[in-house]
Amino acid sequence: MSASRKVLVVDDDPAVRKSIDRVLTNKGYAVITAQNGEEALRKLNEEKYDLVYTDIRMPGIDGLEVAEQVKARKPWTPVVIITGYGTDEAQARAKAAGVSSFVHKPLSPEMIEDSARDALAAPTPQVVALPPAAEAPEAAPARSGSALLNILMFFAAPFIGLAYMVVFPFVGLGAMAVLAMRAANKNPRLHAIGVTMKHVAMVLAAPVFGLAYIMLFPFIGLVSLLWLAGRALRAKN
Repeated sequence: MSASRKVLVVDDDPAVRKSIDRVLTNKGYAVITAQNGEEALRKLNEEKYDLVYTDIRMPGIDGLEVAEQVKARKPWTPVVIITGYGTDEAQARAKAAGVSSFVHKPLSPEMIEDSARDALAAPTPQVVALPPAAEAPEAAPARSGSALLNILMFFAAPFIGLAYMVVFPFVGLGAMAVLAMRAANKNPRLHAIGVTMKHVAMVLAAPVFGLAYIMLFPFIGLVSLLWLAGRALRAKN
């Protein structure tokens, strides 16, 4: 066994630490010991370990907390729980954390050697690095212009409809006058009447067209400005 296999043994009982240290050192492991959970977590931050043994009951940070910390930080590191009185609740919590196995006191050299061999031989969990979440694309500024345009058109629609209703009869009258003038051109007497009707229609229609122009011009101007702004923003992007 190569000495590169580094094992951390965590137990508040010096006899247990020495027993595991002696057995695994004789098998070629590099063994480092810690007498409590706080010391173990500090050593785990300082060095990398191939295997961790931890007693289940210790003052301060207990073995289950150590196991959970190890599996949370380095889930590929196998953890063996040492216990003398394992409960169903403790075993369920340890399994949920992902520990490799349990060894029960009193420990024999065979138990120590076998548990280390089996834990290190178990398949290493594959840690899949998830791709970073794709950033949501920024909303195109042009959409703001489109939204403003839609709002403007919504409010302008009644005025445009009103202008259409006011102007449409005069457009119809103008078309009828044009047709009448074309027919009157063939008859000199009717020609004079047609010209007169044309001028009367234009006089009557002028205020109405002016009113429609006044009503629509601001909206036409705003729509033009929004259209130009939208084009400028798209060109910038």
